[in-house]
Amino acid sequence: MKELFVILIGAMFIENFVLSKFLGICPFLGVSQKTSTALGMSGAVVFVMTLSSAATYLVNDLLLKPNDLEYLQTIAFILVIAALVQFVEIVLKKLVPPLYKALGIYLPLITTNCAVLGSALINVDPERNYSLLEAIFFGFSAGLGFTIALILFSGIRERLETSDIPESFKGMPIALIAASLVSVAFVGFAGLVIQ
Repeated sequence: MKELFVILIGAMFIENFVLSKFLGICPFLGVSQKTSTALGMSGAVVFVMTLSSAATYLVNDLLLKPNDLEYLQTIAFILVIAALVQFVEIVLKKLVPPLYKALGIYLPLITTNCAVLGSALINVDPERNYSLLEAIFFGFSAGLGFTIALILFSGIRERLETSDIPESFKGMPIALIAASLVSVAFVGFAGLVIQ
């Protein structure tokens, strides 16, 4: 149980994919203008990260490792992630059309989201030696870390919309400055050691 807690805190804060590892920046900047869209994207990313962690772990353990095909990890993992994203896209289009439209191009971009692929690759890292349960939990925790970053940043961006900002900083420049300040705050978690 302690190992799962360490994985949870580590993936959400210490190794936050967006704010510490700087992976998944495209959807982070693209969907963070409104909290409602950020919540939808966060849910999709958590779902895809969790399922892809399980699927890629099994593909690696049952197919790639026994056949000495580990050099195909990246390609195999991208194919698994792409299939999962297509599944999420179909479900959202059918069940939640407004969210599907609001996410727009960023939903298919989860396929190439470095955070999702990074999570899959970290799960099969021999140094970490995760079990299937730990790999799934890491993917879920990393998705929660992505959610924290996205929701926090979308709140900041909504507040910036009503703030008095110099004209030259409006839009993306102030968003990038705000993202860097939030990132600096998360870098402070790097010294956190759980024993």
